[in-house]
Parts: sequence; C-alpha cells; structure tokens
Amino acid sequence: MNFKFIHLDIPDIILVHSETFSDKRGFFSETYKEVDFAPYGIGPFIQENYSSSIRSVVRGLHYQSSPMQVGKLVSCPHGEIYDVVVDIRKDSPTFKMWTGAILTNGDMLWVPPGFAHGFCVLSEKASVVYRQTQYYNKEYDRCIRWNDPSINIRWPISDPIISVKDFTAPLLRDVSMDDLL
Repeated sequence: MNFKFIHLDIPDIILVHSETFSDKRGFFSETYKEVDFAPYGIGPFIQENYSSSIRSVVRGLHYQSSPMQVGKLVSCPHGEIYDVVVDIRKDSPTFKMWTGAILTNGDMLWVPPGFAHGFCVLSEKASVVYRQTQYYNKEYDRCIRWNDPSINIRWPISDPIISVKDFTAPLLRDVSMDDLL
C-alpha cells in the first residue's frame, strides 16, 4: 500500500492520500501505518472519534489549549467534507492563516497541535473519523468563531447549520493569548 504526503499552503498541514483498491465487491484502503506516518511527525494516537453530519453542517473551529493541545488525523470515510485548519500559534509566521482541503474516501488531513480545526459537509451526509494525539479534555476545550472576519475562511456553502457553541464562539481577537499555543 502506498500513501502520498502532500504539504499544503501552511507546510505543517499535510494532506495524506491513501491508495484504494476497488472491484465489484467494493474497495480496500489502508488508513494508517505508523512506519509511514512517523517520519512526517504524524501520531502517535491515543483516542479516535466519529461524527456524522448532514449537508451544510459546519463544525468548528475547535482546539485544545496548552497543556492539552491535540493533533488530529482527520478522514471522511463516507461522503465529502471541506476540512479547514487555522494556525493559532501566536509566534508562527503563518499565525491566523488558514488552509483547507476536500476530503472523501482515501484522503486524510494532518492537523498538528497549534491549529484550530473545522469542517463543513458538502454531500448529503458525511462521516468524519479522526485520531487524536491527546485525550479530549473539556477543561481545555476551546473554539473560535467559524466565520471570524479576521481569518476570512471561504466556506463553500451558503446556508450553514451551526451549533450554538460554534455560533457564539469568540472571535480570535477576543481569545486569551494564554490559550493560544
């Protein structure tokens, strides 16, 4: 099996494409192999999460503050999402920059610690699975507003469905600098 690792506009963000083998029965694809991922600084993982959402749902922009910052390997095994990351490392040359990628079967996105993460669903329904480098910790759970004008993410949907938590999240300028990495 082969993986392709592609650095996006923000070099720490890596799109991972997994080779897929299909026939009349369906398909097979490896989704993770430590020996291939470790040289890119991806992993190790200690928790895996699964969500299902309908078209136009926006989730994010989520992160965990220090000392519980988390890296995520995000995949969309069913459906299609537009996955977005924002650099919230206050001393980074790419601070406040964002990048995104469409994820569907066989594609994954590595979101290292120091980035806020979100996605929107482009298909009728989508399943999202992500492995984490740290356990979820409610005390350190943070969110930045999905449509913060200082970040200016170009979401590819016009009528988003958003949770109260994400809708009322603070703008980046209102987040404590102590919470940023």
